[in-house]
Amino acid sequence: MTEATSTLAPEWRAWLAENLVLGVAPERLEGTLVSSGVSPDVARTEVASAREHPAVEAGRQRARLHGRVRSLLDSRVALHRQGGWHQRLERRRGVSARELMERYYLAHRPVILEDFMDGWPVLERWQPRALAERFGDVEVEVMAGRESRADHDLEPEACRTLMRFGEFIRRLLEGGPSNDLYLTARNFALERPELRALMEDLRYPAGVLRETNLVGAVKLWVGPRGTKTALHHDLGTVFFGQIAGRKRFRLIPSFQTHQLYSQRDVWSQVDADRPDLERFPLYREADVLETVVEPGEMLLIPAGWWHQVTSLDVSVSVTFQEFDVPGGNTWWRLR
Repeated sequence: MTEATSTLAPEWRAWLAENLVLGVAPERLEGTLVSSGVSPDVARTEVASAREHPAVEAGRQRARLHGRVRSLLDSRVALHRQGGWHQRLERRRGVSARELMERYYLAHRPVILEDFMDGWPVLERWQPRALAERFGDVEVEVMAGRESRADHDLEPEACRTLMRFGEFIRRLLEGGPSNDLYLTARNFALERPELRALMEDLRYPAGVLRETNLVGAVKLWVGPRGTKTALHHDLGTVFFGQIAGRKRFRLIPSFQTHQLYSQRDVWSQVDADRPDLERFPLYREADVLETVVEPGEMLLIPAGWWHQVTSLDVSVSVTFQEFDVPGGNTWWRLR
């Protein structure tokens, strides 16, 4: 499987090595190569060569050492399925702070709260037109040109651009579906002094959320219909509030990470909307919960839970990560 002898493209060699290390059957890998246009003889030779490559063998040995951890994760998956949680995402009203934290936050389980933001000024004052009227002249950073870059989630720096908030909102309202223009958490809009007044429209229920000046503790998301965030996970629990428009979520438990072809720490190579099950066969075992978060609803996303998000309308969202619990939010330390 060296550069000198292999006839496969580099991305296919990387794919082959990764799946062999993950324990995917060689016969399945040969079949995928053949279905992609590789001759059966070449596919057989490439797989055999890859299995003998010292780096792949070293990876397989390391994977065997991690077998107990994967077995533990599989046990957690089994319990999740026995409880029926792989088939349902609860929608609740009237949940107390104590029940929210005990039944969901501490239990590492997502939930949609339909009425948690009732009465918050943000539901009126953060509508797109209201934002344009209040802050139209404020210059904000947004992500633009995303549609021309397949790697915009992984390499966002090239997409940063400045424009007035009012012009940005006008383009969202007058344009059609697009994944090209998005104000995301990476733009830190709420840290701008000119927009700090927006924070007065939020509420921090005791026992759930803690008000703080920590940079990035509260994040604003504004985009057109069609904006998409690829399959990924956050390192801490996220409390996601939908203010305007709707967003579709596909959620997968953190304990199925070994089936999601993680890359660059928190991103998956799989498109959860159109998964290529030949290229990513372990994804077949993933338990995917699909839901639409409506305006005024909040979704608790436990730390490490994978999610892919698509805006179904012009959308305004807010996220919180500072929880009012001893020690604060629990973070997944990747290293």
